Amino acid sequence: MQYVIAFVTGGIICALSQILIDRTKLTPARILTAYVVAGVVLTAVGVYKPFVDFAGAGATVPLLGFGYTLAEGVRSAVAQSGMLGAFTGGAQAAAGGISAAVFFGLLTALLFRPEDKS
Repeated sequence: MQYVIAFVTGGIICALSQILIDRTKLTPARILTAYVVAGVVLTAVGVYKPFVDFAGAGATVPLLGFGYTLAEGVRSAVAQSGMLGAFTGGAQAAAGGISAAVFFGLLTALLFRPEDKS
């Protein structure tokens, strides 16, 4: 049942993104940025953690989850290192995901030839 909840939750988040892309003049980059910021804000006010506990990967995999990871990393680092953790915690918490994105982006760029759409 956990898999179904995660799948449905992630699907709803992605469907909302698609609706925003189709029905508004917002660019995908602005929508993605808004999702990361929303994840940070919702984590800061204490709303996103219970949502993560309920939905699991359905809440942590989309970009809202990246904002959640950043906020939790900062919170943890501030508790350990003081205010210096506010500058380092987010990067430490998200280092694995960022490294994977850079690696697979590089791999894709090496394997495929980009072309103009025009």
